[in-house]
Amino acid sequence: MSFRTTRSVAYVEDVSPGTGALPPRAWYATSDAKSLSLNGDWRFRLSATADAEDDSFAAQGYDAGDWAEVTVPGHWVLQGDGAFGSPIYTNHLYPFPVDPPHVPTENPTGDHLRVFDLPDDWPALDDGAVVLRFDGVESCARIWLNGTELGEFKGSRLPHEFAVGELLKPSGNVLAVRVHQWSAGSYLEDQDQWWLPGIFRDVTLLHRPAGGAGDFFVHASYDHGTGEGTLRVDSDVDGRVSVPALDIDVATGEPVTVTVEPWSAETPRLYDGELITAGERVPLRIGFRTVVLEDGLIKVNGRAILFKGVNRHEWHPEKGRALDLETMREDVLLMKRHNLNAVRTSHYPPHPAFLDLCDEYGLWVIDECDLETHGFTEQGWRDNPVDDDRWTPALLDRAARMVERDKNHPSIVFWSLGNEAGTGRGLTAMAEWIHGRDSSRLVHYEGDWNCRDTDVYSRMYASHAEVERIGQGLDGGPGKRRELPFIQCEYGHAMGNGPGGLADYQRLFQAHDRIQGGFIWEWIDHGVKHPELGFAYGGDFGEELHDGNFVCDGLIFPDRRPSPGLVEYKKVIEPVRIEGADGTVRVTNAYDFADLSHLEFEFSYQVDGMPTGAHTLTVPPLAPGESAEVKLPAPAPDGNGDEVQWTVRALLAEDTLWADKRHEVAWAQRTVAPRAPLAPATGAAPTAEGDRILLGPAVFDARTGALRSLGGVDVTGLRLDVWRAPTDNDEGASWQNDTRYGVLWRKLGLHRMRHRLDGVETDADALTVRTRVAPAAREVGLRTDYRWTSDGTRLRLTVSVVPEGDWKVPLPRLGVRFGLPADSVGFASWFGSGGEAYPDTKAAAQLLLWDASIDELQTPYVRPQENGARSDVRWAQLGGLRIDGDPEFWFSARPWTSEQLDAARHLTDLTPGDTVWVNLDHGQHGIGSQSCGPGPLPQYFLKAEPAKFSFVFSTAESTE
Repeated sequence: MSFRTTRSVAYVEDVSPGTGALPPRAWYATSDAKSLSLNGDWRFRLSATADAEDDSFAAQGYDAGDWAEVTVPGHWVLQGDGAFGSPIYTNHLYPFPVDPPHVPTENPTGDHLRVFDLPDDWPALDDGAVVLRFDGVESCARIWLNGTELGEFKGSRLPHEFAVGELLKPSGNVLAVRVHQWSAGSYLEDQDQWWLPGIFRDVTLLHRPAGGAGDFFVHASYDHGTGEGTLRVDSDVDGRVSVPALDIDVATGEPVTVTVEPWSAETPRLYDGELITAGERVPLRIGFRTVVLEDGLIKVNGRAILFKGVNRHEWHPEKGRALDLETMREDVLLMKRHNLNAVRTSHYPPHPAFLDLCDEYGLWVIDECDLETHGFTEQGWRDNPVDDDRWTPALLDRAARMVERDKNHPSIVFWSLGNEAGTGRGLTAMAEWIHGRDSSRLVHYEGDWNCRDTDVYSRMYASHAEVERIGQGLDGGPGKRRELPFIQCEYGHAMGNGPGGLADYQRLFQAHDRIQGGFIWEWIDHGVKHPELGFAYGGDFGEELHDGNFVCDGLIFPDRRPSPGLVEYKKVIEPVRIEGADGTVRVTNAYDFADLSHLEFEFSYQVDGMPTGAHTLTVPPLAPGESAEVKLPAPAPDGNGDEVQWTVRALLAEDTLWADKRHEVAWAQRTVAPRAPLAPATGAAPTAEGDRILLGPAVFDARTGALRSLGGVDVTGLRLDVWRAPTDNDEGASWQNDTRYGVLWRKLGLHRMRHRLDGVETDADALTVRTRVAPAAREVGLRTDYRWTSDGTRLRLTVSVVPEGDWKVPLPRLGVRFGLPADSVGFASWFGSGGEAYPDTKAAAQLLLWDASIDELQTPYVRPQENGARSDVRWAQLGGLRIDGDPEFWFSARPWTSEQLDAARHLTDLTPGDTVWVNLDHGQHGIGSQSCGPGPLPQYFLKAEPAKFSFVFSTAESTE
């Protein structure tokens, strides 16, 4: 055996998919054949360029004792405390010159070495073959084993296998892998994510015994008319298929039809089987289901389905895309517990174990190819690889490696060609190959608006109005498109506070058969754990080009805590709808397949937010789409002037694979007796005492009319407030200049309002302070009067606001803000929504009596912004101070001002002070989804118009 020393790196810029790899085949986790994981600690050397080092490191006997170590699977830039470079985040811009297929000379290159022995029980080296499998390497890898080059490959999130049997020895095997960060393949992998080089998925040695299983294709269809399933397993190695539960024992290639329970995302019935060949036994998990395009609808097992989905990038805040099984399982469990039924694997095939979990727990999957060329938009798609025949072999290789790897998963109902890659001949070739290889699934690609190559009309971020037009068939377009179902493959951009408007979208999805749901963008914030910043985002590593915190746009935070957006989405898509009024509720089964026999229903009344006891509500096991009127089991209690609501909850009747018994699936709440009007707080007269005015429990400044203290507690800066630290959705996407409300608010100057005192007046009944609140350099303003009255123990504030001038933008918020000493306010209690809620994010706002610390009232968005408001608050108590609203109000309290919140770039920039700042808001502007999608709907605008609202303040002593 000879060893060549060379510095040739032409393969890095070769548009071909690579050399030396075996043809793609079905992936399976286990069999009775031996395997050896090569994960673990590897020796590692980083070079600045692709040709900085020769190949001598791959030779047997090379001394790498002074090399560093990295963990495989892993990304080297997330290891070594910065010694191995840093992550780079871009949304769509290539972080290198666009000159395909060339990449920069500055091309970080990681040489990896692993020396391993074969286990004692490994078969004899002349017994069968051995395959070396790489499940994911970014972006280009060249492989040697024991000094012999095996080949090189591109296609970062796809498996590649190499035949290595003749090269192995019992001990001292040297596996050498050279990984280049940039390659021609990088032009095909311009997804909205961190660029993270390394061997980030498993490396495995697989014994392939003589007569062992090769590639195989499990065909398991279901006839919903007869209730029968037909199984056929095509295999390139003859054998038999056994499914004991179905009494099946049949030769490969032979179909067999039996009565089965079908697989669906709601009832994921899997049958354990086995593929038995002369040399190997491979476990199978078989789900019978049929996916068709029929009557212009996506149907599974004869029923149209509604996707309640999410886009999922693979992410871990410390390990990047190197996910372990338990993290993947945690994701699936969170999805199931929040009523999600579908995942789009944006924008590449996930680790195959994730698809096993989707099969097991039940999630529809759009499996997406590792393809995106988004950066070519900067040049009008000129030189786009998907429309260049030289790149077509690479595109077809990526399609084949996805389909062949994943074809035996019942959860997959769509193959997706990729994302944001324009259009072109290469995509057509991919679609034709996939249609020819697998007719049991449909083909998706959002960029094909004419639906030339696809089986569904798919869009991103279509507005509510456009979605309605599409549902009504009024969207125009080619005839083929008008006959196809519609999905939003991305909508509801979950960046920061939001997304808003989800309930409005869901109503449209449910109203029009043609609209078959959508997928929220996206699952998780891609924050990188950072010792100083908490979680880092784009620009925090000194990137020349970056897209800031646009990488933090998930329904869960980087540490996988659910955000308010996920809680809202769970409520919006709940599979049971409960409606009603006094005495009766109407329950509707909104599942696609399951009846309601797995649920139990619980009913209770609340008086002033306090439950009075639960009752069982008997609901029949309704079939999908059925409804029933159900009488409530008890009359409403007499609230004696307090507000009375009922709540109905749908709970799991038994433990399931994904949640325990009594897990809440759906709920509804209605008010049956409104609260009594607030008693007037009048009768006490204001009195002057030096530089003070006394009114009931309050002390005011006689000159300015400012409230100084209430019930002996100092009060700071109570005045009208219209500013909020703009959310990511307020700031809007850069291409939406005309309607970015955060930008417009700053331009108008709402973040620097001036308060002019026009008068302080007292009479026998009230203290009135007249002001004008306006931004500098503008003529618009808000004429604002504060009228204070008291009955001696309680203090009432009535705020009257009259806009002046031509207000062309809505207000961020409208209410009052004031400060209280932090040492007097540790906790808050209130009657209103439990979690964060805004006008278009309050479907999940359940009204009860709640309490929380001031810290717990904050929502930890990775980039600080307006957060934490509780909606529909009847009353709130902070320390010894109680506030009742007339009408209901939004309540928030935080240990920093909105201005400090606005200035912060990371949570670590925020330091609690000695004041808790309280906002009592009459109105809030909606949230929307404009960080990428549409802004708030008009009904959620907070227009500058006359308003009048009141608060009644009292102390704990006065309410006893």
